[in-house]
Amino acid sequence: MTMNHDDPLLPAGPQPLNRDSYDAIASAWDAARRCLDEREAGWLLDLVRGLRPPAPVLDLGCGSGRPLGEWLLARGLQVTGIDQSARLLALARTRLPQGRWLEADIGGWIPDTDTDTDKNFAAVLIWDALFHLPRALHLPLLARIFRLLQPGGRLLLSSGGSAQPAFTDTMHGARFFYDALAPDVLLAGLLDLGFGLERIEYLNPPTRGRDKGRIAVLARRPAAAPATVPHAAE
Repeated sequence: MTMNHDDPLLPAGPQPLNRDSYDAIASAWDAARRCLDEREAGWLLDLVRGLRPPAPVLDLGCGSGRPLGEWLLARGLQVTGIDQSARLLALARTRLPQGRWLEADIGGWIPDTDTDTDKNFAAVLIWDALFHLPRALHLPLLARIFRLLQPGGRLLLSSGGSAQPAFTDTMHGARFFYDALAPDVLLAGLLDLGFGLERIEYLNPPTRGRDKGRIAVLARRPAAAPATVPHAAE
């Protein structure tokens, strides 16, 4: 994998770049994400602890639905997956028709009031997807997630594990955009939005080389929601 810190972004911005790249590598990515590893399974168990089927779960950046959405559906949960890659979503719809798979940019997606009225989510997952958005969008997205969560609902996310500028990198021969808030900024932002932090762990610590690290966070909206919910600037 070659990291190209100085590559210019496409004029249209990073979201179209990542959409087109995931479309280009959809089959290879799907094959690489065939199985859930033990650490991911442990995080998912924490995310859904106490939920009863068919509790609604939102998976932002769901890809082909495998393996995370597949795991959730196998436990009787009602999964809505959002992704901007049409080719990955086609795989999800074919393989997992019991899920609801919607094509949209996760940075700006808002539930359709005609179909999602009064339907908050018992849990939200944004795994290996937040860092594909410019960091300026991260806290506004997390604020929307807070408002979408039922009181007591959990959020599971992964993000970059160190302070760094945005960069592009290649995966399966395609170029992708990456950006992340520094972990301390991310955690402080979650607390400011009203989340409680239940579990924090480096999935891979940053090194002095190419690996900038990756952090996982399990957060929870309080069971007794505050009278007003903070809004990050959108």
